[in-house]
Amino acid sequence: MNRLAGASSPYLLQHADNPVDWYPWGEEALERARREDKPILLSIGYSACHWCHVMAHESFEHSDTAAVMNERFINIKVDREERPDLDRIYQNAHMLLSQRPGGWPLTVFLTPDQVPFFAGTYFPNTPRHGLPSFVDLMTRVSDFLAEHPEEIQRQNDSLQQALGRIYSPAGGAIPALSVIDKGRAELAKTFDEQFGGFGDAPKFPHPASLEWLAWHSARHGDAEAERMLARTLGAMAAGGIFDQVGGGFCRYSVDARWMIPHFEKMLYDNGPLLGLYAERAAHGDECARRVVEPTVAWLEREMRDPSGAFYSSLDADSEGEEGRFYVWDPETVQALLTEDEWAVASRVWGLHGPANFEGRWHLHEVAPAATVADALGIDEAEANTRLDRARERLLAAREDRVRPHRDEKILGAWNALMIAGLARAARALERPEWLRLAREAMTAVRERLWRDGRLCASVREGATGAMPRAYLDDHALLLEATLALLEAEWDSDLLAWATTLADTLLEDFEDREQGGFFFTARDHEALIQRPKVYADDAMAAGNGTAAQVLQKLGFLLSEPRYLEAAERTLANAGPMVEQAPLGHMSLLTALDIHYQAPALVVLRGPADELPAWQQRLRVQDAPVWTFAIPAPAGDLPAALAEKAAPETGVRAYVCRGLQCAAPVTDPVALEGALDEG
Repeated sequence: MNRLAGASSPYLLQHADNPVDWYPWGEEALERARREDKPILLSIGYSACHWCHVMAHESFEHSDTAAVMNERFINIKVDREERPDLDRIYQNAHMLLSQRPGGWPLTVFLTPDQVPFFAGTYFPNTPRHGLPSFVDLMTRVSDFLAEHPEEIQRQNDSLQQALGRIYSPAGGAIPALSVIDKGRAELAKTFDEQFGGFGDAPKFPHPASLEWLAWHSARHGDAEAERMLARTLGAMAAGGIFDQVGGGFCRYSVDARWMIPHFEKMLYDNGPLLGLYAERAAHGDECARRVVEPTVAWLEREMRDPSGAFYSSLDADSEGEEGRFYVWDPETVQALLTEDEWAVASRVWGLHGPANFEGRWHLHEVAPAATVADALGIDEAEANTRLDRARERLLAAREDRVRPHRDEKILGAWNALMIAGLARAARALERPEWLRLAREAMTAVRERLWRDGRLCASVREGATGAMPRAYLDDHALLLEATLALLEAEWDSDLLAWATTLADTLLEDFEDREQGGFFFTARDHEALIQRPKVYADDAMAAGNGTAAQVLQKLGFLLSEPRYLEAAERTLANAGPMVEQAPLGHMSLLTALDIHYQAPALVVLRGPADELPAWQQRLRVQDAPVWTFAIPAPAGDLPAALAEKAAPETGVRAYVCRGLQCAAPVTDPVALEGALDEG
């Protein structure tokens, strides 16, 4: 057993019995590399990663390979979910060194001072697919470093300069509003008219882009943005990227049609997607509603920790095979269903057609239930009822299979995304039991991740290792989730938590000279770079989220510090947003808010009278930030305390930016006040 046995990360624990002399990232390993003047072999992955498992089985579990690693390198294993700071730095280094996008497992060779000089991803145990064997690669890399130290040093100097340009943008002015139109045009160019989504295979949901489409279509009445959004969400709901039996979305589709996923399920995608689908369901989209219910059921059934927080991910593999837990054969399905259920399910899910995944069938919607109902001479409601019964039978049968591994880390940022999604869904569809799930998760996150006045990034029950310090994303996304909870149901304690998070962002993460927020806190471990990340990837960039939520909280509390920090972020990011708006959709939303904030409505009155007013605001087409504060409510900051409740009835304060109109006490007058904006 190596030095990973006490790790908090399930991914590191998967490698604790390797013959490789693995270290976790830390001073012990780094000091040994410096002392022995030995290069570092850094391997970054995560527990649900299929190709990480493949490389582990082919290489890290074999004593011959481990002998080369142990002789020539100091070997460090990193969980990218616990250490996204390291992952960001070395993924960008990989891109600069290889001129190709990275991925996982990430394999990076570092000089003893942590600067990378060669990088790749997966390497096989024998030469194939144009790749050398891993052992041969290690030998050549080690020999080259020993024989050409001056060349490596020159390359390292150039790489450091290039990384500095990425992470220390010069900044400029806040972009003009016209950059939003440029971003919309770029997004439209990449739109897949046939299958929805953006770009070709592999196809990812990219929630930041979908969130922007929803915002832009609602805010500006953009019919084309609405069409792209509806087509994409509909195609994903019908595709195999959505678990047609158990609910929840997989990380991405390997094909352009959304049919065959990479089967791992991640918490971070499912939170924003849940919120998006729920808000569409609230406006009458029944297809969206049929996504929301099973997704929440999956969350409760498979992803909820006893504390109320949510686990990180489910593996793609079970019993050593990718997708084995999820795929079917027609004979098994037919034997489980009644004749009537089979008649519908087989046609909807294409079980009469050819196998689509390694000789088996991964379920996706080949024909809508309405079309199948017409073909069978039944009504659509009956077809959906039969399909629901079929799902229940298949789910019960699937529960007896060997389950994929579950990563039981509690990640602050990922929990925040799901808490926000649940709060949005609860508010949109008036489901108090979902709001309870969101509130209990937030309570668990605060109890387990808040330590001595500081936030930690992750925790796992039974882990003995140190809890990693939280990052920008943890603080910004938890602030976003807290505001989503406050919109769903007022809680003065949560407002205090929101201001704590916002103040921590400014105190520990803001670049006070240039603007924007660093990914790591001021007193974080010194690395070769201190990242400042503006571009969205699988998750919206922390800077984009921070700029949005600081404005929202700033307008709610009339707090100029928060608004000014958001402005400085937009200015520092300005040149990058203007050059590549498509990569900065979360910042485009923040920019839209900067130029014209949506209406912010504060409702004051008896708790039992507020819901009717909230319902009127929920059905508005344009975004309206709504905070219903019951009377009496204590511990309100001055900007809210002055928005007093009337002696009887409800009073609505309609604000735009820092300007509030005279309060209204009639729902019709409220709608008129919103229309005036």
